[in-house]
Amino acid sequence: MTDLEFMDHAEQLLLAVERSCDRFNDTTDADVDSQRSGGMVTLTFPNRSQIVINLQKPLHEVWMAAQSGGYHFRFDGFAWQDTKGAGEFFSRLTDDATRQSGFPLGFVA
Repeated sequence: MTDLEFMDHAEQLLLAVERSCDRFNDTTDADVDSQRSGGMVTLTFPNRSQIVINLQKPLHEVWMAAQSGGYHFRFDGFAWQDTKGAGEFFSRLTDDATRQSGFPLGFVA
């Protein structure tokens, strides 16, 4: 994958995260604060817990830090998969955000 291809796929991922947060805030009481700074998105929940998603451009990876731990994801041509077998990015994010927010949140690509 070229750097440009990585950035295209990674940008789509970050936009999908932001759009999902907007949808949650419009349709639920979850109150997920989404802050973006360059290649990093920080999700903050009412209980002050956070999930941080950031791009690791030199490695062509997306990293996510949540209460459950830290994860590294690589695009396999179809989806962002954890490099150590913890699953697909949006599934992992959904599980962690649901746990940390107390609301059934469903992130989608």
